[in-house]
Amino acid sequence: MTQFEQLVDRVLPPQPWSDAAGEAGVSEQLERERAADAQRGAREALKTQIARLEHDVSAIVAERFPFIAAPRPLAPAGVASGPRLPDLAELERTRDHLAGMLQQTRGVAAARAEREREARALLERMKLEPGRYRFVRLPVSDLGQGGCGVWEVRPRLGLIGMLAGWWQLKLSSGCPLPRGSRSTRDPAPPHRSRAAPHRSPAAPPASGADDRSSSRPSSSRT
Repeated sequence: MTQFEQLVDRVLPPQPWSDAAGEAGVSEQLERERAADAQRGAREALKTQIARLEHDVSAIVAERFPFIAAPRPLAPAGVASGPRLPDLAELERTRDHLAGMLQQTRGVAAARAEREREARALLERMKLEPGRYRFVRLPVSDLGQGGCGVWEVRPRLGLIGMLAGWWQLKLSSGCPLPRGSRSTRDPAPPHRSRAAPHRSPAAPPASGADDRSSSRPSSSRT
């Protein structure tokens, strides 16, 4: 040991608790890192669950569109707008909301499927016995089909078929034609006014011709 080190030891003697304090600081740092890793893992797990729930809800809505409307998303309460990093509590709240939304959407889809099944069964009965379902109308949208068509039981040959009991099932031609003013449906051609033809003013007669005509005596045949 040099003289400088001996002088430092005499002025600043070694403290026995310095090693213990260093070990405590290292352990606290390790605890903070473990807590950060645990929070990061919980965040990733919640994001994975949220992504799966969103996918399931979107799949049901896309499959049953347009007969099932998309549910409303969860509005953040008491949180400032703008880009931010949601905390664990908000992620858990979003996960729980999506879980309830998925259960509700599945219930709506099941009720819609049951309604379409009943409509298809009714259509089969209308085909087999149209006389029992006189003037019954069944839109194709109730069958899960697109378009504006309607199945309807009508009498064949009008009043004669109604009196004779001749009933048939017919499908309407489709969506009704758009209605509105003529300007929106089929604008009329612009009106052309018939103007009088343009006539050029007559040229005045020559002076010599006027003199000859005035000097010539008039004669009449007798």
